[in-house]
Amino acid sequence: MEHHEHHHHGGGASWAAAARATLHCLTGCAIGEVLGMVVGTGLGLHNAATVALSIVLAFAFGYGLTMRGVLRAGVGLRAALGVALAADTVSIAVMELLDNLVVVAVPGAMDAGLTSALFWLSLAFSLLVAFLLTTPVNRLMIARGRGHAVVHRYHQGH
Repeated sequence: MEHHEHHHHGGGASWAAAARATLHCLTGCAIGEVLGMVVGTGLGLHNAATVALSIVLAFAFGYGLTMRGVLRAGVGLRAALGVALAADTVSIAVMELLDNLVVVAVPGAMDAGLTSALFWLSLAFSLLVAFLLTTPVNRLMIARGRGHAVVHRYHQGH
């Protein structure tokens, strides 16, 4: 059985591999999160509705980015969705839980509005916290052949 040597060091996944997986996930999450916050805040939605919209969009963009790479490897749409669900669900869920808790916890951030530095700084800070705390989760999952390890089977030879 072949293992991906570039991801394994001393029986576990490397921190670099985990950080790359987390950054990849964070990219999709951040796009969805920011878009959701901007749309929800811009439309004057209730905070809960804005957070819900952000979470839905974060999952959509997170899965979409993963599927794009897998589809490029010649995998069918249904199989690519399966890979994305397996690769990203835990990572996105942890990331969304963390970044939304941070934004909601910062006093006034959700009500600050799109022109406010408080809004944007709290959102940026929340994504940093999510990255730092999700990386160890992804490292553990990759070490067990789960999470982003699933995606890397489709990136070989690219």
